[in-house]
Amino acid sequence: MKESSLKTPFYVVDEDKLINNLRILKRVQDESGAKILLAQKAFSMYRVYPLISQYLSGATASGLYEARLAHEYMNGENHVFEPAFDEDEFDEICRICDHIVFNSLTQLEHHRKRWERAKVEKGVHVGIRINPEYSTQDGHEIYDPCASTSRLGIRYDILQGKLPDGVDGLHFHTLCEQNFEPLLRTFREFEKWFGDLLEDERITWINLGGGHHITRDDYDVNGLIALVKEIKFKYNVEVYLEPGEAIALDAGRLVTKVMDIVQASDMPVAILDTSAACHMPDVLEMPYRPPLFYSGEPKEKAYTYRLASRTCLAGDVIGEYSFDSPLEIGDRLMFGDMAIYSMVKNNTFNGMKLPDICYRRLDGDVEVVREFGYQDFKARLS
Repeated sequence: MKESSLKTPFYVVDEDKLINNLRILKRVQDESGAKILLAQKAFSMYRVYPLISQYLSGATASGLYEARLAHEYMNGENHVFEPAFDEDEFDEICRICDHIVFNSLTQLEHHRKRWERAKVEKGVHVGIRINPEYSTQDGHEIYDPCASTSRLGIRYDILQGKLPDGVDGLHFHTLCEQNFEPLLRTFREFEKWFGDLLEDERITWINLGGGHHITRDDYDVNGLIALVKEIKFKYNVEVYLEPGEAIALDAGRLVTKVMDIVQASDMPVAILDTSAACHMPDVLEMPYRPPLFYSGEPKEKAYTYRLASRTCLAGDVIGEYSFDSPLEIGDRLMFGDMAIYSMVKNNTFNGMKLPDICYRRLDGDVEVVREFGYQDFKARLS
């Protein structure tokens, strides 16, 4: 099927770009000895899990449903971290996961009998998440696990350098869309306060979390490889990385159509058949201005428009962009980097139709992986 024949709005994931990202991550694995996991919270399009399994070591989940998805469709290891594990779900977590990470000592002890049994019966590894209290974020506190108000991870003053019985791994996750240097600084801080735990022979693995933009053009891949090798040599532990964004970075697009053009007091506004609030929530939540193919900054090109949604939310605005030619009703626009977070966080506010999900193969043919309609909206609330 040709992409031009598809009805907007739709997401499309490009196989060639996905493979390119996976090759970079495979190089990091091969040269450093690290194990890289898919963080499903950013990208859980299980249609491509068999492909990802050819390059990576497994997946990591933020709860039971993601863990089940990886168990069913992904080859390799299955890790899970959750701030609090549901009592009724924990037996299944123990059955399908091989690494379980706890957010607090309270949770660790509350579920101890069941994870100890799983440890004996099937060799489940148990870790604790550490909060190194070293923030590298700049202006995005909502995504900062080391913010002063953070509920994520165990602080030094709580742990006091004592490794709980049965724990064989340590985990920290502090980054968001960042290069290598913030990871290096974070690990040095972690090492300063928690190095004694790493030297404990009971610790056999460490997970450096996600937020690593490893597949970005300017990422210091060689620096990452060197750090992983240093950690493995110095502490004799397995090293895990769990990026989500890096796996599908720049591999997805959202194609939309201009439905109308209205005149606001300051500039023309193009009404699209997509929505920031519904189809790319991070635009409003983070916030950020998503990349748009063949456009420029406001007033950079001859014609500037504000791009907005067909929903009734007054603030459902995607951003301001300029174009070489005037926009017309029916024109197609294409937003970039839409595979990560957008698809997993979308919703049907205002009864908006979810964009179909498509997959563009190496030969250019496009497969419609999933179509959405009225029943998907209807089934959410009754």
